[in-house]
Amino acid sequence: MLTDNPELYEARFPDAERLAGRWAEDCLRRHRAGRRVLDLGCGTGRDAARLHRAGRRVVGADLSTAMLTYARTHHPGPEYVRADLRGFDLPGAPFDAVVCLDSALLYCHTDTELDGFLASCRRGLAPGGLLVAEMRNGAFFLGRTELLDTPAVHDFTWQGTAYTSTTTLSLDRTAQLLRRTRRWSADDGSPPHAQDSAWRLLFPQELRRALTAHGFEVLELHDGPGPRTVPAWQEGTAPGTSADGDRLHLVARLTPTD
Repeated sequence: MLTDNPELYEARFPDAERLAGRWAEDCLRRHRAGRRVLDLGCGTGRDAARLHRAGRRVVGADLSTAMLTYARTHHPGPEYVRADLRGFDLPGAPFDAVVCLDSALLYCHTDTELDGFLASCRRGLAPGGLLVAEMRNGAFFLGRTELLDTPAVHDFTWQGTAYTSTTTLSLDRTAQLLRRTRRWSADDGSPPHAQDSAWRLLFPQELRRALTAHGFEVLELHDGPGPRTVPAWQEGTAPGTSADGDRLHLVARLTPTD
């Protein structure tokens, strides 16, 4: 539903202040990343364009052709290419940083897919390059059920049509996945639509171990503040020191090899 309708995605998830892109730029600036940036899982291109406006040379990559077509028209500046984050080799490498926002990294559902992502990042990054990511935090769901108990209902209007999205989350503990069912209804007479997806639940120390195994040094790993926390990150806010909340924020540096 949203993957094939970028305009609807931006209506459902507005980000007028470009918080995610600004947060990523702050991380890149604080850790002195170079100008060449890969925005992996770029979606509609809003964050890639924000990084471009900050003076970065940006390549935005996504698996959705519809998202990439929309990004080229509505958020120009970066180069946009089609790629699968679970394994990629892209023109423009080596990059000085890879940015992966809004839980895109968690579409790596298995250890093999996560290894493919990290190995691709290692190949695509210059020595000392950064990986900046923002995602759901698996540790939050240890004993907590508040995001699971009650469906989240959102009403919004787009192009004169009123939409309602009802999102239900459930845990698949065996697969270590957070499964999501989002049901859509609209007042234009169209039939209801159901969308199923899932995120891998990674725990902070599990993620740290995987990064270390692929040659990364973890510089920051914390639960906020970030672009999707409450309260949200703002310029000048220092990184947190805990990793207990529902979002996880990562900055890691690729260790130069001899």
